[in-house]
Amino acid sequence: MRYAYPCSIVRDEEEERATGREAYTVTFPDVYGANTGGWSWEEALEMAKDCLGVALGMYVKAREDIPVPSPLAEGQVLISVAPIVAAKLALYAAMREQGVSNVALAARLGLQENTVRRLLDPGHRSHITSVEKALEAVGRSLVVEDRAAVRYPEASHSLTSA
Repeated sequence: MRYAYPCSIVRDEEEERATGREAYTVTFPDVYGANTGGWSWEEALEMAKDCLGVALGMYVKAREDIPVPSPLAEGQVLISVAPIVAAKLALYAAMREQGVSNVALAARLGLQENTVRRLLDPGHRSHITSVEKALEAVGRSLVVEDRAAVRYPEASHSLTSA
C-alpha cells in the first residue's frame, strides 16, 4: 500500500480576522484525528506531513487497522509519510493481517519483544535495514518509488477559505 493521503488545506479567514495573520487549516478525511494548521501555505504543508505520521502512529498504538487512502479529489493535496514511517506501517499491517504477534516476530528475528515494539513505533528512530529484515520475516518487501515533486502555484491555495 502507498502511505500517501489526500488532505484539504483551506485558508482560515476567521483566524486571519482574529489574529491579523494569514492562516490555513489542514484536514485528512481518511485519517481520524489528523488535523493541523499553519501560518503560511508552506508551514501548513510541513505540519501536514508531521501530523499524518503522528496520526497514523496512533492507529498502531490503538491496534487498529491503518486506513486506506481515498483517491485524490480536486482541490486536495497528496501528503506522503516519511519512508521509514511507511516501512513501519507496512510491517504493522502485515503482522496484523497474518495474526503475527510482537513475540512471534521477535522469535523469528532472534530479538527481544521490546525491540519489535520499537520497530513498529513510527515515532521511534529505527534503521531502515532493521525494518526491512522484519518485513522479510513476514513475507513482505519494501519498494521505494520516486516521483516528481509537486509544486503548488501560489494562486491556487489562496482561492479557498474556511
